[in-house]
Amino acid sequence: MTSTAETLPQTRHLATAIPGPTSTALHEERVAHVTSGFGVTLPIFINRADGGILEDVDGNRIIDLAAGIAVTSVGATNTHVQAQVALQMSKFTHTCFMVTEYDSFTKVAAWLNSHTPGDFDKRTALFSTGAEAVENAVKIARVATGRERVLVFDDAYHGRSLLTMAMTAKVNPYKLDFGPFPGEVFRAPTATRLWAHRSGETTAATALGGVEELLVDNGPETFAAMVIEPIQGEGGFLMPAPGFLAGLRELATKYGIVFVVDEIQAGLGRTGKLFASEYEGIAGDITLTAKALAGGLPLSAVTGRTEIMNAVHKGGLGGTYAGNPVACAAALGVFEAFEDGTLLENALAIEATVRETLEPLMDGTSVIADFRGRGAMLALEFTDKLTLETRADLAAEVAAKCHSQGVLVLVCGTYGNVIRLLPPLVIGQELLRDGLAVLRDAIIAVDAAQKGAAQNTEQVLPADNHGGAASLTAI
Repeated sequence: MTSTAETLPQTRHLATAIPGPTSTALHEERVAHVTSGFGVTLPIFINRADGGILEDVDGNRIIDLAAGIAVTSVGATNTHVQAQVALQMSKFTHTCFMVTEYDSFTKVAAWLNSHTPGDFDKRTALFSTGAEAVENAVKIARVATGRERVLVFDDAYHGRSLLTMAMTAKVNPYKLDFGPFPGEVFRAPTATRLWAHRSGETTAATALGGVEELLVDNGPETFAAMVIEPIQGEGGFLMPAPGFLAGLRELATKYGIVFVVDEIQAGLGRTGKLFASEYEGIAGDITLTAKALAGGLPLSAVTGRTEIMNAVHKGGLGGTYAGNPVACAAALGVFEAFEDGTLLENALAIEATVRETLEPLMDGTSVIADFRGRGAMLALEFTDKLTLETRADLAAEVAAKCHSQGVLVLVCGTYGNVIRLLPPLVIGQELLRDGLAVLRDAIIAVDAAQKGAAQNTEQVLPADNHGGAASLTAI
């Protein structure tokens, strides 16, 4: 399935401290030349990547539980992708599809029309980034409905462009100081937080009532689009309560609102199905894809009902790099990689292994309040279990311990207190178990330190006037 010029061993190996001296020197160059506005999770420079391993310039082999934020799902050196890209590169790199055409664009569109949820006639538009896909979906919905307003949800993440920042919930770092933002964006409640897991469909009904109330109060006939992720990614891999997405689908239909399902992170096999919305038995009027769509090359798509997609005037959609031919070739390689069903099976096998290793920490520690997700899209939420106070500091500490041991994990969540797992779907089970053992041990160590700190703050109160004594344990 994957290949490099020289096979990259699928084992973790620490040749130096992380980061090593060569990465440290290169990072100093980065600081001298690159804006500090770009953050970095782990300051190492990668030389090669294959399977579930990232090899840095110091010879360290790091277990990849991030996949470039769910981009290299089929692997960073997938042979199907490599072959398609090499063939296209031997022909041409660009013409601009709006100037002269090439059939790889059409083939990608045809595959998405056939495979995205929804038993209706579809059309697809290709772009370069996820944010572009979101913005174009809003443009299309506005033309198709003649309306302006957009409904989004608590904990949503839709991108870093001006409109998608308005649609995104998290302020720091995504929206901080970048305003003012476009208007006509309204935010509704969801049924996805910790409390939602305790009351199931009742919580869904309550949240749906809040959504409809917001629509009615602001005029449902003014809303063009309702946009939601089937699993909220940057928000913390938040899972919808049973019936919530189906209820949103009904509300969108009831009020003539275009229902847009943002599958940018959860789609293309990440959850064990091609699209996460399949688990909910729903189909968006428009489905958005990006990230894993082209195996590491920039490509995104808006796929939807023909009458909606074709409502836009000729020339109203496009972009110089929209549906670049090399990226389209890569996507065709990704589609080939999914043909035999192995990658979807791998996603479910990854889930089983992660659950077996990490789910017991829910009861075995005082710092994990929730374990959630589907397939190879899983997360642990760190809180004080008694108060459910979010603990971003603990998530960061656990991640740092993993990084120092050569395991790459990502922190996310509206409150920064979630560790998310997004391994490539081609990761081997032995390598996965090694990475999970490092993560488990880091959590246990942090939990033990928390318990020790709590014991050290135990105070013995002085005897009262009756000669009795009392003790108070600080929490």
